[in-house]
Amino acid sequence: MAYTLEQLSTDIRNALKADPGTGGKQEVCKLVAKVLRDEAFAAKHLTADQCKPRKVLYEDPELGFCICGHVYEKPAHGSPHDHGSSWAIYGLAEGDTEMTDWRIVRKGQGAEPTLVEPERVYVMRPGDAHFYDVGVIHSPKRDGLTRLVRIEGANLDHVKRSNIKAAQPAQV
Repeated sequence: MAYTLEQLSTDIRNALKADPGTGGKQEVCKLVAKVLRDEAFAAKHLTADQCKPRKVLYEDPELGFCICGHVYEKPAHGSPHDHGSSWAIYGLAEGDTEMTDWRIVRKGQGAEPTLVEPERVYVMRPGDAHFYDVGVIHSPKRDGLTRLVRIEGANLDHVKRSNIKAAQPAQV
């Protein structure tokens, strides 16, 4: 039987109520990994016609977290970013994503951006889920069709992001 969006939202809510800290978010990662293996869930919720590139599938009225579907049909190379005052969990259902974690080399002030440099590069593959806490700077690189589930601690449509730039252009 397919894992439903309603089950996922209830399970996430229960995990975050039991532990609103890092432990609860790690439990949410496990839930996301579970749903990524459910082909029926992906077929229903991660379609190009509804999630290109992002759709909020569910927003929790009490805790504020969102379950989002993303579909990238073409290459997409993101810039270094955080999620402002929110956290996020990325989970790959299809395709690979090269992720880069960045470290701050100079904290921005006023209009000056925070400058960062790459710290670690890794590849997320189907079934992988990764937690990015508040302030964690990362960037995705997708070279082909990618379908993913992303859990946002708050709807990122309403969250101010930090001003972040790579200290030096990325080497190709």
